[in-house]
Amino acid sequence: MESSNNFDALRAFRHSFYECFDRRAGALFELSDAIFLAAGAAPSPVHLSLEAVHRRGWGSLYAALGRGRIDESGLRSLLARCPLTDETAKDRKDRPPIFAVDVSVWPRCDAEASPGRAYYYHPSRHSAGQPIVAGWAYQLVAQLGFARDSWVAPVDARRVRPEEDANEVAVEQAKALLGRLPGYGDAPWFVFDAFSTIPSTCSEGSKDAGLSCSCGCIRTVAFTPTPEHPSPKPVGRPRRHGKKFDLKAPGGTWPTPSAEHSCHEGDYGSVRVRCWAGLHPKTRRIGEGYGCEAAPVVRGTVVLVEVERLPRETRKPKKLWLWWNGLAEPDLDLLWRTYCRRFDLEHTIRFLKQTLGWTTPRVRHPEQADRWTWLILAAYAQLRLAQVVVADRRLPWERSLPRRTALKGLRR
Repeated sequence: MESSNNFDALRAFRHSFYECFDRRAGALFELSDAIFLAAGAAPSPVHLSLEAVHRRGWGSLYAALGRGRIDESGLRSLLARCPLTDETAKDRKDRPPIFAVDVSVWPRCDAEASPGRAYYYHPSRHSAGQPIVAGWAYQLVAQLGFARDSWVAPVDARRVRPEEDANEVAVEQAKALLGRLPGYGDAPWFVFDAFSTIPSTCSEGSKDAGLSCSCGCIRTVAFTPTPEHPSPKPVGRPRRHGKKFDLKAPGGTWPTPSAEHSCHEGDYGSVRVRCWAGLHPKTRRIGEGYGCEAAPVVRGTVVLVEVERLPRETRKPKKLWLWWNGLAEPDLDLLWRTYCRRFDLEHTIRFLKQTLGWTTPRVRHPEQADRWTWLILAAYAQLRLAQVVVADRRLPWERSLPRRTALKGLRR
């Protein structure tokens, strides 16, 4: 019965996915099938036309990317209706849905005639000795799970144009996603990888979602001014910062934590989590970047995570500082585990690029890259839905998993 339900979910996704094509539907649908069936075997996009499921000529591949049309809003709603299913109903009730946000670059350094390019940071490719490349940037939003694998559920992707700010785009994506999500008991959490997202995101308010990210690049935060710390002068503007909280100097600046949690984890050993509420970062020149006269005062909770060891003991563990912003007090045990799961999105991006060939095509126009990106996300979603009904092929030295039924009837 469970296998039949999984087949039904996969068939329903494929039927709804086909309905999202407005033009060149057959060519785009067969191209999506060829992407996940080839799965790294095709050295270039044109080789996908040699797959058995691609019944058209190789020219239809480029025609579909150039003149096809995809209902992006319908596809976003479809992906939101296919959450991760590796958790039990009890787990979904006890903890809110968690989403990670990250930006990835599609390098197009040699495409001088391609519009919409900008300069972005790239960890492995360099230009003139600097880790900067010219290309298109895509911001992905994906739901995270807590199973011992790296599967995520991408729910949105948007190209960040050169004149746009990635933080403001993240706010828009989060707001739009809240309207598409099915009914959940708790407000969802959004996990970011940098402190720079906090000012723009938190300034919009977090009434419907919780926000968490790393704040290791900020050294000093401060409490709200109290009557015990009046303004040093009787005239002038009111005092904006109270007692200093220095992340690098615990002596004398760290008061009693607002909450504390301790546990023992197999991969990390003893884990200690402490938090201090009512803090805001002391930033400079950040107001100019967001079009305001003064830097915004964003109040939240600073969380310190300390572990005994790392899963791979290649180096000594360091202190991990996190930032939380939300109406309710954070669940400290869930918070530190959530940030550890955020790296699953980075593994997924690598899989999309290296195995599914996300950034392999050398398309000229960014609209073609947008269509290819949606096809890649749809192919990944079908692989995720199909992996629960197929037999997992393990290498001889890997631990075997319970055998599953063979995957059949994928065609429409």
